[in-house]
Amino acid sequence: MIRMEEGKNIEAYHVPVLLKESVDGLSIKPDGIYVDVTFGGGGHSKEILSRLGPHGHLFSFDQDADAEKNIKNVEQSAAPGALNGDPQEAGAAFTFVLSNFRWLRNWMHYYDVDHIDGLLADLGVSSHHFDDAERGFSFRYDAPLDMRMNKQGGKTAADIVNSDSEEQLADILYLYGELRNSRRIAAAIVKARGQKPILTTQDLLQVVDPFFRREKEKKDMARMFQALRIEVNHEMTALKEMLTAATDLLAPSGRLSVITYHSLEDRIVKNIMKTGNTEGKVVADPIYGRAESPYRIINNKVIMPTPEEQERNPRSRSAKLRIAEKKTNE
Repeated sequence: MIRMEEGKNIEAYHVPVLLKESVDGLSIKPDGIYVDVTFGGGGHSKEILSRLGPHGHLFSFDQDADAEKNIKNVEQSAAPGALNGDPQEAGAAFTFVLSNFRWLRNWMHYYDVDHIDGLLADLGVSSHHFDDAERGFSFRYDAPLDMRMNKQGGKTAADIVNSDSEEQLADILYLYGELRNSRRIAAAIVKARGQKPILTTQDLLQVVDPFFRREKEKKDMARMFQALRIEVNHEMTALKEMLTAATDLLAPSGRLSVITYHSLEDRIVKNIMKTGNTEGKVVADPIYGRAESPYRIINNKVIMPTPEEQERNPRSRSAKLRIAEKKTNE
């Protein structure tokens, strides 16, 4: 059985990954309108704001109310030009939106924004979530099986584990965790919950422990928790909806800069950049017959953290950055 590790107090809510590379990828215009759909600790937003002038505007999204505590630090970091050196105008260049990024299109309409010049997404889970023992995101702590990014609504991981059918559970673990023995694990979960509800991370670990080989134990546990988290938060659906909206909202020459952490989300991002849709379907022009993507790929080879960054921030090791530019209407 994996032993629970003692919790550690961390100073940072989240260490931004590929900070310079991802923000450089936006090719920021000082008077442009930009969106950071994954505010978290505010690291990327802080850097974007520092490059904006007095007429620029940044909208930052996060569905977790815990992220709101980081707003003040980000506002204070804005370049004097963005805030005209006047603290009273701190909000003029920055708007925080407490919402899932899947509603990007709705919120831009709400703020009368008909186009954006760039969008950044860091799809990794904040260190804050992994290190908050009460949220249930990590198998390191014995905690309620919650895993909701938005603590106010939706099913918890415990709800899914205790109510989904064996087939549904197997599909979740296979599709989102890429666990080859997903059916055996699902069968064990269904059998165990018949004896008593599975309510905590420790309850779940006790059920699935026999199915993980010691040499791959932690990696497979992490995949199982990843799969449940993705299902709880509808992450793949939200990502597809956000990217589709971003494609419509981006102005000509606008940039899309996205950091992914696992193959499923990376495939979706690669699809939208190469074909203009999240399924990767090549749609030919009805007149000329050519398949045209609305994007021009900026980096044909994915950008990954340097060995130095991976050493400083081990959670960055699986990160991949893709950047694309909306084609001009020529």
